Amino acid sequence: MANVNREIHLKSRPTGIPTLANFEIVDAAIPKTGPGQFLVRNVWMTVDPYMRGRMMDRKSYVPPFAIGQPLDGGSVGQVVESKHGGFSAGDYVCGFASGGWREHYVSDGTMIQKVDPELAPLQSYLGVMGMPGMTAYTSLLRIGEPKSGETVFVSAAAGAVGSVVCQIAKIKGCRVVGSAGSDDKVRWLTKEAGIDAAINYRTAGDLLSAAQRACPQGIDIYYENVGGEHLEVALELMNKHGRLVMCGMISLYNAVEPPPGPRNVINVIGKSLRMQGFIVSDFLDMVPAFFADMGRWLGEGKVKWQETVVDGIDNAPQAFLGLFKGENNGKMLVRLGPDRL
Repeated sequence: MANVNREIHLKSRPTGIPTLANFEIVDAAIPKTGPGQFLVRNVWMTVDPYMRGRMMDRKSYVPPFAIGQPLDGGSVGQVVESKHGGFSAGDYVCGFASGGWREHYVSDGTMIQKVDPELAPLQSYLGVMGMPGMTAYTSLLRIGEPKSGETVFVSAAAGAVGSVVCQIAKIKGCRVVGSAGSDDKVRWLTKEAGIDAAINYRTAGDLLSAAQRACPQGIDIYYENVGGEHLEVALELMNKHGRLVMCGMISLYNAVEPPPGPRNVINVIGKSLRMQGFIVSDFLDMVPAFFADMGRWLGEGKVKWQETVVDGIDNAPQAFLGLFKGENNGKMLVRLGPDRL
């Protein structure tokens, strides 16, 4: 094992769209373990759009990233050495909120879960079997309450969360329409994920007209990942008593000034709509059901996933920036090293 631990630090807070200049690659010492701790060598790490919000110095549901310190994020790795009774050298573990953006980290086991590489590929615990999959499952079922025959419209439908939402909605008997940013993504959604229709919003021209054609019976559930025009279109086409599941708004994350709100938000009143935001930790009671259902659906081939892999810790900032350019098909991942020592 090398003596150097490469880390990605936040060098400065971005204004607008982040650039590589906002990040710094740092060579640090591999941390030492104390009583009740263990050392993990990361194999995979994730980059996610929500991390953009943590680069701002503002109050939120999670603390902001600190300047000059490693960023945090989900990762999967192997325990190298342990002074913890519940974890042994050789164990594979997933950290959902910390430990990423570096090659090694020390943990006391908080928010760490053992994972089995024989049951599913290690990186899947950062995607369909991890926080993105859990986000899709819990929010769609708890807030969206899909019923057979309803129409579900999903923005960023080929992304890590949106693609799982689409497939769960199909499993529940819904008619599913997705919006994505390339013809390749549209093809994957219809041919591989098996949804009923997909729109390339970059080439569709008038998004409202395209969505009307794809959703002739209106929209019962809108799963929001984008914001902006997509939200206005959904509000226009929602059926009475429709539900809007507000997961994210990536089109707004880099805005320097807050953009105007949806011009037709008044439709929430006249159509008796329910619009609800959430954090995945709101639904911890659903975790056992998620693992049981998702494991079964994967085994039955009912849920498929895509991943975009970038190699090397040095390229993690570039992978993160790629999220805002639509460079990822499915989950964006960074591979840090071989699965096994």
